[in-house]
Amino acid sequence: MIITGHTLEDLNKINKDTLMSQLHIEYVEAKEGKVIAKMPVCSSTCQPEGILHGGASLALAETAAGLGSMLLIDIENFTVRGSQVSANHVGSISKGFVFAHANIVHKGKHTHVWNIDIKNTEGKLISTIRVTNIIVKKHERSA
Repeated sequence: MIITGHTLEDLNKINKDTLMSQLHIEYVEAKEGKVIAKMPVCSSTCQPEGILHGGASLALAETAAGLGSMLLIDIENFTVRGSQVSANHVGSISKGFVFAHANIVHKGKHTHVWNIDIKNTEGKLISTIRVTNIIVKKHERSA
């Protein structure tokens, strides 16, 4: 079963009581090969200096790429695991929202590679991130 027919509201509910909810990450768009997620720039996502923390940007990027991969696989039999992340933080932001624009670069049987550009509301690039996800067969649990 591939995740289809779910509303953004349904997909956002999946993140309840997780890191994503702690960072106030919300999906804005989700379709095959593309996900957009937003996150506020606030005390819970900033470093002590008052600018967006790079780790929060990485969490936002991995969240968008993870959902993107889930939309492409049979979630009854397979699961998604992040295996590699690399980032270039090229701008800063101290208030407002950032948006992760995740686009698939490679859709293989066992790996998905995503490019995620994190931008502010005006479209200024804050970070560009590459995420590689591995697709793993779920193991049956013993009774």
